[in-house]
Amino acid sequence: MTKEEKIIEACKKEASKDPLEIFHSIVGKCGVSIHGPEHHVLDGACVLTAFRNAGGNVDLDSALETLLQRGLKMPGAACGYWGVCGAVMSVGAALSIIENTGPLTTDDSWGSHMHYTSEALGKLAEVGGPRCCKRNAFLAIKAVIPYIRDRFGIELGEQETACGFSPQNQQCIKERCPFFKR
Repeated sequence: MTKEEKIIEACKKEASKDPLEIFHSIVGKCGVSIHGPEHHVLDGACVLTAFRNAGGNVDLDSALETLLQRGLKMPGAACGYWGVCGAVMSVGAALSIIENTGPLTTDDSWGSHMHYTSEALGKLAEVGGPRCCKRNAFLAIKAVIPYIRDRFGIELGEQETACGFSPQNQQCIKERCPFFKR
């Protein structure tokens, strides 16, 4: 079983309404690398799981399988080579799955998701590089919590986030990171 498949199976067992709490639980269970394309599945999966657990209308099994297929298509290192972070793409994919949005969608969901992703990418850009998949996941997930509240009326939990991954990240930006443990 791949890391991404393990992530999907682990999410199905989570009961939390807090996508950050789910994130930390899954990272510990599934051997998630400090950096890696498994985040292209993990980050959106945590949002989908928390959304459903908080009362959101989504068939979690089907949604997670769709996200898995989409996340596996996202290339690693997209942040540096394509100028768009996989964490944000993953959460954007989760939103499109929730609302069944596609490239030809004419309702306001298409544009609304673009607003979310542009805001989330702006938060990543403010911090700057080099890449850190954990930091980017935290920023992308924190940006979607108020979005989901405003768009769907669903309250997700939001734990305080302090990064415990710094010792494993040779490129950690330390004090420049809003999640760095001092």
